[in-house]
Amino acid sequence: MHAVGYGQPLPVEDPRSLVDIELPRPVPLERDLLVRVSAVAVNPVDTKVRRRDGAAPGGWKVLGWDAVGVVEAVGARVSRFRPGDRVWYAGALDRDGCNAEWHRVDERLVAVAPTCLDDGQAAALPLTAITAWELLFDRLRLEPDPALGRGDHVLVVGAAGGVGSIAIQLLRQLTGRTVIATASRPESQAWVRDLGAHHVIDHHQPLRPQLEALGFDAVQHVVSLTHTDRHFPALADLLAPQGALALIDDPDPAAIDLRLLKKKSLSLHWEFMFTRSLFQTADMDRQGALLERLAQLVLEGRIRSTLAQRLGPIDALHLRRAHALVESHTSIGKVVLEKFR
Repeated sequence: MHAVGYGQPLPVEDPRSLVDIELPRPVPLERDLLVRVSAVAVNPVDTKVRRRDGAAPGGWKVLGWDAVGVVEAVGARVSRFRPGDRVWYAGALDRDGCNAEWHRVDERLVAVAPTCLDDGQAAALPLTAITAWELLFDRLRLEPDPALGRGDHVLVVGAAGGVGSIAIQLLRQLTGRTVIATASRPESQAWVRDLGAHHVIDHHQPLRPQLEALGFDAVQHVVSLTHTDRHFPALADLLAPQGALALIDDPDPAAIDLRLLKKKSLSLHWEFMFTRSLFQTADMDRQGALLERLAQLVLEGRIRSTLAQRLGPIDALHLRRAHALVESHTSIGKVVLEKFR
């Protein structure tokens, strides 16, 4: 089968950083689906793994953790899907990724894709939606009920990226909280406003004066999606007593003084969407159920795709371009590739 992989970590400018290869078609295990991949999206985790982890000697490493495709075969114990189902999922970090013609994935991480989205629109959503959902409702324990949380404020830092683009929508559709998003460029500010942010401030400028200009002294929750170490003192200052900070990035521990959280009894929460699959947790099937709920919200018109760019077919050249765009930290929404040549 056609696939895109690499051997050793290299800068994306190097043509060997991602190359077109041929691999055997995978065989599904008992709980697995074998999916013929139609579209994939590129996330920051793809670029981080490519820069950090190499393949086993003599082998290839295949990336990719957002996919839409059609089920071709199922394992002996699969009960929820059958060949011909069109599915979407974000996969598992400890397996080969979906930048391949056929991909093997555990059924517990999968749901039927919404019919109202084409393949590219659907591929843009799974990983960021799972991350945003788990961050808001599992880690911060916000209630997914619009009647609750009124009067509370959530600050979303770095809101124009993939996770922020979904978090804004989930907060607006499923909670009663006021959403304050940060974005620095006119196009990214327009993007987050269009997604439903009540207010937008610039994270390249001091945060407190901007928040106070909006009439707010503090926020009850912070969702920090990028450069947490840079913003940490300001975020601790802005949080109300007994507030909560959740993050997804990998800040420099030496740059974060956790003692800033003590005086206000602030809590810190980390979200990593691969935790359930990496540790085969008892509630691993919650990710499939979450995607089922997301599909229903999409069908109801309450959540929209965050697809921003379709870069072309799934091959090494276009994946290198997608990685370069994600690494530039200037992309808005999600970057998608569709179909193999």
